[in-house]
Amino acid sequence: MKEKLLNDLIQAMKKQDKETLSVLRMVKGAIQLEEINNKHELTDDEFIGVVSKQIKTRKESITEFEKANRTDLIEQNKREIEILNKYMPEQLSEEEVLKVIDEAFDTIKPESSKDMGKIMGHVTPILKGKADMSFVSKTIKDRLM
Repeated sequence: MKEKLLNDLIQAMKKQDKETLSVLRMVKGAIQLEEINNKHELTDDEFIGVVSKQIKTRKESITEFEKANRTDLIEQNKREIEILNKYMPEQLSEEEVLKVIDEAFDTIKPESSKDMGKIMGHVTPILKGKADMSFVSKTIKDRLM
């Protein structure tokens, strides 16, 4: 995955695609920082985690820009998310995510909202990087109420 990112970075330089180049440089920096902190080269799962954090940050920014009515910045962040999504595994559909959550509920049989951690612990390894974890968390929380 990292090699693909570096190759795309070089291609963006050659094409003088400033927007893509900017986004890829930010991700590369985040990856390098994570590698320094972990003292090892990132695995594909860790790489996906870094890209996922970048996407989450941009989604949060979009929410704030919507409050401020900054359509220019909203569009820019949406384009950046599209660029970042190229480095994520294929996302599961909402139905597939709900099916995984249903299976977790059948397996764990939660009795109260105190079991939220058990269910999240069960679904996170399956869904991480393949689904929006804030959606997963909200869905589980709603079902436990």
